[in-house]
Amino acid sequence: ITVLWNTHVTEAKGNGKVLTHVELKDAKTGETRDLEVSGLFYAIGHTPNTAFLASQLDTDETGYLLVTPGTSLTKIKGVFAAGDVHDKRYRQAITAAGSGCMAALDAEKYLEDLEAQAHENASKL
Repeated sequence: ITVLWNTHVTEAKGNGKVLTHVELKDAKTGETRDLEVSGLFYAIGHTPNTAFLASQLDTDETGYLLVTPGTSLTKIKGVFAAGDVHDKRYRQAITAAGSGCMAALDAEKYLEDLEAQAHENASKL
């Protein structure tokens, strides 16, 4: 395994069945080159896209949203975080899918609680 920092894959090439090489471009020098490969793991960055929420939700020092541990709950009722915006360790699709499911279930519970509260208030009238 070779980590290639500051390098962009500009093209993935193969024989029609498997990946055989990639064309690379050095982000600092602009140089391009081909590299023979049989696999590729592509990381797109480590900065969560949360800056637009900074004045509304709590984040850690690197911009990840803070949630109640083991949940998708943020400090604002009815606002849930899922995937890469709060998971600084794993940040991958399967984790995002799992935490997306957590957020959906937390949102469902929140809405059920709101409905129950509305029925309770209505019955008091």
